[in-house]
Amino acid sequence: MAQKPTILTSDFFNKDTKQVAQALLGKVLYRQTDGLLYRAIITETEAYHGISDLACHCTKGITPRTEIMYGPPGYIYIYLIYGMYYMLNFVTMPQDFPAAVLIRGLSNLQTSQDGKHFTDMALKTDGPGKLTKHLQIKSDLNKLKIDPKNKLWVSDEGFRIAPDQIIKSKRIGVAYAQAWADKLWRFQLKSL
Repeated sequence: MAQKPTILTSDFFNKDTKQVAQALLGKVLYRQTDGLLYRAIITETEAYHGISDLACHCTKGITPRTEIMYGPPGYIYIYLIYGMYYMLNFVTMPQDFPAAVLIRGLSNLQTSQDGKHFTDMALKTDGPGKLTKHLQIKSDLNKLKIDPKNKLWVSDEGFRIAPDQIIKSKRIGVAYAQAWADKLWRFQLKSL
């Protein structure tokens, strides 16, 4: 990795959701579990922004499931789809404005036993269900702060992404969201 890691704080996430979704590209996601430390570069995200966004879970207001989206920025929102895939999201925007970024894809997955020497892993993390499976991200992380103390965090390691390296497209699986389905709020890196 490029530079000494700078762990992202809640200030990073306390911005417009679309801005955060793009700024997360090239950042490094860390997950510590079962004596191993995993890391991978974030390469694909989607923005979900407010109650008017019909693709966003909070369109029906505060529920036990969505209350975390109304909380402070820099927290983890995890939900289960199809009864088998956990989806990893990071809460954005100031408290009481419900919004989050879905982490859809990672690359360069590595693991370490000592936190210093990393080994490449040949596992696919190019989908939100795949990445949570391989990094052992489950519902026990829901509503926790994004922080090394909670064994999941994100750092800036010096990868700089030019605007022309970001592909903007429609979000996946939200055809029901009427005009909101056409928003180009899915962001992908062309390459590293």
